[in-house]
This record gives sequence, structure tokens and C-alpha cells, in this order.
Amino acid sequence: MKLSNFGFNLPEELLAEYPSENRDESRLMVLNRKEQTIEHKLFKDIIDYFEEDDVLILNNTKVFPARLYGNKEKTGARIEVFLLRELNEEQRLWDVLVDPARKIRIGNKLYFGDDDTLVAEVIDNTTSRGRTLRFLYDGSYTEFRRKLNELGETPLPKYIKRDVEPDDEERYQTIYAKTEGAVAAPTAGLHFSKHLLKRLEIKGVDFAEVTLHVGLGTFNPVEVEDLSKHKMDSEELRIEEKAATIVNNGIESKRRICAVGTTAMRAIESAVSSNGRLNEIEGWTNKFIFPPYEFSIANSMITNFHTPKSTLLMMVSAFAGHDFIKRAYEEAVKEKYKFYSYGDAMLII
Repeated sequence: MKLSNFGFNLPEELLAEYPSENRDESRLMVLNRKEQTIEHKLFKDIIDYFEEDDVLILNNTKVFPARLYGNKEKTGARIEVFLLRELNEEQRLWDVLVDPARKIRIGNKLYFGDDDTLVAEVIDNTTSRGRTLRFLYDGSYTEFRRKLNELGETPLPKYIKRDVEPDDEERYQTIYAKTEGAVAAPTAGLHFSKHLLKRLEIKGVDFAEVTLHVGLGTFNPVEVEDLSKHKMDSEELRIEEKAATIVNNGIESKRRICAVGTTAMRAIESAVSSNGRLNEIEGWTNKFIFPPYEFSIANSMITNFHTPKSTLLMMVSAFAGHDFIKRAYEEAVKEKYKFYSYGDAMLII
């Protein structure tokens, strides 16, 4: 498979600027791989496809307000700082992206907030837009993190052209988000409401929570025609014994094992034992899944509609079959399904 196999024409008006009013009432396209059929439903109808002891694998990562705006010393130029990951808690070192990058050099200082109580010094260049910042703040680490949260805003994807609104803080977060560390939401999970999860629980469906902190690398464009040459960024991953046991029991009972989103799928495929079971793991993964690929754990998945030539689309194509996904996406465009983070959903069984 080559990069050019994953291009398609996506009309701009199909990129979702807002989610559906009720989380579980977005549209749902159901793909049956065996029958090669496509059905059109609402997301809350997903309950009809699961039975007692089936397993949903949820990525419980929590998005933190990663986008800050500061002013450069002397010139006062407004600079966007996107927090990627904390490098050293004690020294308050962070790996960030800056924009516009050409203005930001080693030694520059940036001031944040109306009172300039938070200052950052640039101590290294990592990539063309990447910098290492040392934050200077007169207060404890807890107070420092509180300040970052106070000054930061929800890191909506760049394609959403509108300003961030107060409601985005809640709606760009899954209702089961627990472990802070992501700079982008695991968006397939945004469709679940508390009510729908409760109904699934009453039906006897089991939930296995894993943690994969979504980084911006997930959305890095693929720039090589030969996919085997593309390198994914590493993302932090944790799967505990409890989740592994729930999943492995489901596999042994031949139940439906559903990965909720490409991040959950990437997490479990990064922790497969030689006998096709899920292992506990704490570490990092840079796994890149594209066709052809043999999946080991999940036999179904929930996902959003992805942009052309994205690594997310490649994974979904590997799971559902390239031609079937191509046909489904053509239908999605024709039926005006909404794409990307706040868009509609797909269930592949």
C-alpha cells in the first residue's frame, strides 16, 4: 500500500466545527466486514450490537489545556505555545511547539497572563517548530500546574477555524477521561453519554480501561509514498492487569472485543503476547498500523471519519479492508456524514 491509495476528495463543509447536541445522537455508520454491508444508524443504537460479557476497550486519557499564548520580551509579539510533554517536573522543563517559530530563539523569554507571573525561557531548539522551555514560577509544583491549567485553553484541532468556547472544555473530553496527559482527545469516545454507558453496563457489557496519551504525532502528515518509511512519534502507554484480564477473558469466551478508537487499538496492539493475549505494559509506543496487518486482540472497533492520507485512516483500512473502507467513505461523503474530531462515528464489526 502506498500513500496515494489513501487520498480522497473531502468537501470542507463536512469537517465538523461542533459536535452533535447530545453526544450519543451523532450519526453512526455500521460496517459488517463478513457481509460487506453498510447500515445507517444513530450512535446510541450501538447498544444493539453488544451482548453480555462483550468488552469495550476505552482509552481513559484526559486532555489538558495545552495551548497557551504568551508575549515575547521586548517586542511583545504574541506567540502560541503548544505544550507537548513534560520533560522534568523538578526543573519545569517542557517540550513544546511555538508559532511563529522563526521569532523564537534560545535565550528568549516569554511572558504569560495579564500579570506576567508565569515566565518561560527558551533553552533548546528541537525541530523547526519545536523548543524546550524552562518555566519560571514562584510557587509550588501544584500551584505551577494550576497556573498552566488556568492560562491554557482546550487544544482544539487546527482545522476548527472558530475560537475556543467555554463549552469545549467539557465537550472535547470523553466522559470517562481520568488520567491527564493527552494533547488531543481520543475522539471515538466523545460519542458516549453517561446514559449510554449505563445502559451498556446494565446489559452486562464489560469495560476495560487503558491509557494512551495522545500526542500531536498521531496527526503528523505522512510525507513518504512508501508507508514503511514513515516514523510515528512515541506516545506514553499504560495497560494494567485488571484491563488485561477483562480483555483476555473476553477473548477466551469468544466475545466481541471492541476497541473504542484508533488510540485504544494502537495501545492493545502494542502489548500483544506471543499467544495473542493482552499483556500489562507501562512504557511508550511508536507503532504504526497500515495495510496489510494482522490484528490480534479486537474483532470490532468504533472510530470517527478521518481525513485523507492520515495514519488513522490507514489503520481503519487495515482493519476493515481497504476497498470496503473506500466504499464506506464514498457513501459517507454522499450522505454528508461529518468528519474528524467532532464528527460522526463508524462501528466496524
